[in-house]
Amino acid sequence: MTGLVPMHRALAAAAIILAVFAGAAAARAEEAPAPVPRFSEEARQAGIDHTYSGPWEYFVGGGTAIFDCDGDRRPDLFLAGGEGRAALYRNTSPAGGRLSFEPVDTGLPGRLLEQVTGAYPLDIDNDGLMDLALLRVGENQLLRGTGECRFEPANRRFSFNGGRGWTTGFAAVFEKDLAFPTLAFGNYVDRSAPGSPWGTCDDNALHRPRPGETPDYSESFALTPGYCSLSLLFTDWNRSGEPALRVSNDRHYYRGGEEQLWALPPGRSPRPYRRSDGWRHLKIWGMGIATTDLDGDGLPEYALTSMGDTKLQTIDQEGDDLLPVYRDIAFDKGVTAHRPYIGEDMRPSTGWHAEFQDVNNDTLQDLFIAKGNVEAMPDFAAFDPDNLLIQQWDGRFAEQGARAGIALDRRGRGAGLADFNMDGLLDLVVVNRSAPVSLFRNLGRDDGSERPKPLGNWIAIALSQDGANRNAVGAKLSIRVGARSLTRDIGIGGGHASGQAGFVHVGLGVAERAVIRVRWPDGDWSHGYRVFANQFVLIDRGEENARYWYPPREAGN
Repeated sequence: MTGLVPMHRALAAAAIILAVFAGAAAARAEEAPAPVPRFSEEARQAGIDHTYSGPWEYFVGGGTAIFDCDGDRRPDLFLAGGEGRAALYRNTSPAGGRLSFEPVDTGLPGRLLEQVTGAYPLDIDNDGLMDLALLRVGENQLLRGTGECRFEPANRRFSFNGGRGWTTGFAAVFEKDLAFPTLAFGNYVDRSAPGSPWGTCDDNALHRPRPGETPDYSESFALTPGYCSLSLLFTDWNRSGEPALRVSNDRHYYRGGEEQLWALPPGRSPRPYRRSDGWRHLKIWGMGIATTDLDGDGLPEYALTSMGDTKLQTIDQEGDDLLPVYRDIAFDKGVTAHRPYIGEDMRPSTGWHAEFQDVNNDTLQDLFIAKGNVEAMPDFAAFDPDNLLIQQWDGRFAEQGARAGIALDRRGRGAGLADFNMDGLLDLVVVNRSAPVSLFRNLGRDDGSERPKPLGNWIAIALSQDGANRNAVGAKLSIRVGARSLTRDIGIGGGHASGQAGFVHVGLGVAERAVIRVRWPDGDWSHGYRVFANQFVLIDRGEENARYWYPPREAGN
């Protein structure tokens, strides 16, 4: 047996050498620039011919809802039309192939599809079918999904008063012990007030469901004062388990206003956070909100788009108590996006929809921002292409919009990133003002060659549970990849007039396996689900194992 000792020593030494080389290779990989995806604009070829337009009431808004309307798990598209009619497009893209959509009849009266500024998908009545919250210049609508991409008006059914405002923001959350979601609508200028639009911001509205077996929104709260909201987001900003409502406001039309954070004490009226609560005054041309945990401390960061610059806020912890006190790290991270990154127009930019996603599957969250002049504002850039800010391994972001192929001469508004052809790569849709919708297919890694190369590995996760809140809104995903943990929160809101539901995309880099844990909305943690990379993963609460779903290779199957 003594003859085996040198062999064991040799094997141990070899293992150490291999570990050193592997560590050095990983370090070199993390020092290298992050991969850049290449996008191809294919809206017209895909069958989408749609424009958001209209007079000054439609300068803002212009959103999209991304969700599965027919039960085939592919993400479909609802597009706001402004003065024209909104439209629903069913996704017929074959897995891994070119993008393909077809317009479908929603079954709704045409008048309800007019004056639409945005839309958000959610299952309001817990029947397993996606419904829509429709934002409008006029009466907002709750649309009940009836299957096969068809809907019916549900304001009366749900005792919902849609008002007569000019709505451009929305968010929803399932509060503790409530069977149905709490809905928040953000309103812009009060068009009926004397002196409109200057200094005439409308109040926002919060609708909590009354107890019962069906949704009843006959009780509502006016969130006053309102400061011309353009985006709303429910957020558990201190991980207390109690959501708060962030409101981003457009300072162009208000007097004395600021960004807002509202507390939602269970069973009590909402109240705004004030200076005494630690809330700091911030006045920007607030357009959109996006959130993610960038530094892994369990607390969310917030990207706030604006005219002239983007803010990226992280919490400051003062003393022993966690207060809603934030500092801006946009300059440090390279995401101010304050001017166009190509062209000769050096005037300030105008940012709208913001969204964090891992567009290159390297495990790092990237930031997309839709850009575009409000209409013809002379002090702001006319050519203002959308941003694609790719996060690097040092935590900073690098602008790659031009190289990625998304720097079109259009005025972006709402948008969304989703895997439309189910190939593990995030595609992009952008609703533009007075120009056709842009639809970009992600082709893979741009390495300078004619054919893009594959990006990193990935998984896509969908949750379900019985009873209320079937899609687990408010859940948190923790994905273990090697020695790292990635997190994703499932929420409804943020962006700009645009929301989505369905698979949650997670880039895995070179990892071939991952372990998923779920913190369900009531706070209970699941056990770890061990899964392979490059899979669509279905997790049903209470089940021992996750399931894989395989997209059909042919459209319509």
